[in-house]
Amino acid sequence: MKTIFNTFINSQKKIIALAPMAGISDAPYRGICSAFGADVTYTEMVSALGMKYNPERCEDIRMRSPNETICAMQLFGDNPSVMAKIAKEYCEPYDFIDINMGCPAPKITKNNQGSALMKNPQLAADIVKAMTDAIDKPVTVKIRSGWDANSINAVEFAKKLEEAGAACIAVHGRHRSQFYSGKADLAIIKQVKDELKVPVLGNGDIFCADDAAAMIAKTGCDGVMVARGAQGNPFIFEQINDLLNGRKPREYTEEERKAVILKHAEALSEIYGEKMMALKMRKHLCWYSKGHKGVSALKQKAIKVSDYNDIVEFCKML
Repeated sequence: MKTIFNTFINSQKKIIALAPMAGISDAPYRGICSAFGADVTYTEMVSALGMKYNPERCEDIRMRSPNETICAMQLFGDNPSVMAKIAKEYCEPYDFIDINMGCPAPKITKNNQGSALMKNPQLAADIVKAMTDAIDKPVTVKIRSGWDANSINAVEFAKKLEEAGAACIAVHGRHRSQFYSGKADLAIIKQVKDELKVPVLGNGDIFCADDAAAMIAKTGCDGVMVARGAQGNPFIFEQINDLLNGRKPREYTEEERKAVILKHAEALSEIYGEKMMALKMRKHLCWYSKGHKGVSALKQKAIKVSDYNDIVEFCKML
């Protein structure tokens, strides 16, 4: 990642990244977050086997927004040669390739993929080595603290990946068995950062600018990766950058927020058409509803939108 993350490190700029989120971080969403200051973005996770046998089904996931400055395709799989082949064939539109070794979903882990790879450090390292040998672009990895409370191995695991050629490690401070419950363990992120030479990003429980600043202060990490905190709140990236640069985080007006919602819907319509846009926007509208008066009524409206006019009406309710 020398040609990418080192630019940030040399300038002492902390990296503010939008995390890859299945079913959420498509190109329109990433483009909006990038416009508000996300330095680095990742596609939704893409199956290497799916790409091998049916790449057409993954085309929309792999789209890149023109707003994205630095964007990675995130792959998941457990076969080093397949992962390397797909990375080589499809890496061209991206600045780097990320490997998902953190997803806790049973449908992923039952196939020894995602966070299940944390139980097999040698296979994980073999995947990284195969991919770094296959492409000239950086290969990075997103991991968790471990598989469960009795196997917290993020430090040893990350060191093995670094030795295999990983250019950056993102650490979610929860083990797989926690899924998204409890609190992220900042201590394990700090331990990984203290042991590695490559950049380390901290992930977990960043819901506001203060959370990001606290994670950086407590772990020394090179940047943060924001996931759920950006749902319905793309403004968080500018707010984090403001705080880290000594400025009071900007508060957005209701009219500005409504404009973002409509822009989001329009961007989705251009790719998926109005009907599919409405279906995709339902969950986003529920997130955009957070913090508003009458949130229950807003969510009831959100889950029933069927076209662009419904979304305009939703905005009038805010």
